[in-house]
Amino acid sequence: MAHRVKKVESLIRHEISEIFVYKLQDPAFGILTVTDVSVSPDLRNAKIYLSVYDREKRPAVLEKARENVKLIRTELAKRVRLRYMPELAFYIDETADQVERIDELLKEVKRGEDDRSASEDRPPDADR
Repeated sequence: MAHRVKKVESLIRHEISEIFVYKLQDPAFGILTVTDVSVSPDLRNAKIYLSVYDREKRPAVLEKARENVKLIRTELAKRVRLRYMPELAFYIDETADQVERIDELLKEVKRGEDDRSASEDRPPDADR
C-alpha cells in the first residue's frame, strides 16, 4: 500500500505543477514550485506544499491557490484516474527558509571560531 501512496503523490505533484503552469497562468504566482505532496493512506486527502520565491507574494499565492482549489481538483480529476479524487489542501513550504537560516547560523559559528582562533594565534603583547 505504501508504494501506491508514493506513486500517487508523485503523480499528483507532477500534474498539479502542470496545472499551475498551463491552466492557471497567473503572473501573481511568480516563481512557484510544487515541492511536496503528502497523501493520506486512504487517498482521500492530499496536502500540497508550494514554494514561492518572492516572500512577499506567499500569502497572496496561497490565497489564490485556495480560491482555485475546485478548478485545480477538477482539472486533476481529468488527468489522473483514481476511484476517489483527494481533497486538496495547500500550504507554503518553509523548508528553503529553514535551510537558509541554518546556513546563516553555521556561518556565524564559523566566523566566531575564526575570530577566536585568530586571537589565540597572535603573539602576546611586548608591553606587559
